[in-house]
Amino acid sequence: MNDTYTFRDYYQNEVTFSFTDHPYSKDPKHVWIICRFHNQWLLTRHPRRGWEFPGGKVEEGETAEEAAVREVYEETGASVLDLYYIGQYKVDGKSGSIVKNVYYASISQIKVKDDYLETNGPVLVHDIPRDIKRIDKYSFMMKDDVLTHSVKQVKKQYLKASPE
Repeated sequence: MNDTYTFRDYYQNEVTFSFTDHPYSKDPKHVWIICRFHNQWLLTRHPRRGWEFPGGKVEEGETAEEAAVREVYEETGASVLDLYYIGQYKVDGKSGSIVKNVYYASISQIKVKDDYLETNGPVLVHDIPRDIKRIDKYSFMMKDDVLTHSVKQVKKQYLKASPE
């Protein structure tokens, strides 16, 4: 099995994504969380980018895992039941590089909140569309191979009974 993939993202930046343990940084500054709640994918509505999985920056003094749990709650009102490291990717962009951990989270509950901070709250979908790259309501973050490889890994490791 190939553990590392290199490809171009939506903006044609080079992305290197690996399922190995923290290959690019032991202390990443960004997180992205693939979430499931009651057999559905839990996304958030970003007001500019569109529908995407929750994520964001690791704040001073917190671990990437703590940031993942916080970001899921802030952007969706969801409580993380279990959190699993999936992989890490590095984007070499025009303005520098970023490293982001990807997690899978199972969700125990979703609380309605008055404020979802930088997003417009949760969105539940049964399936990730195969033609997602052509659907405008989805964020650019959902339109590259990080999503493809991550969802395959989640289905293989954590949703064994789920259909493809």
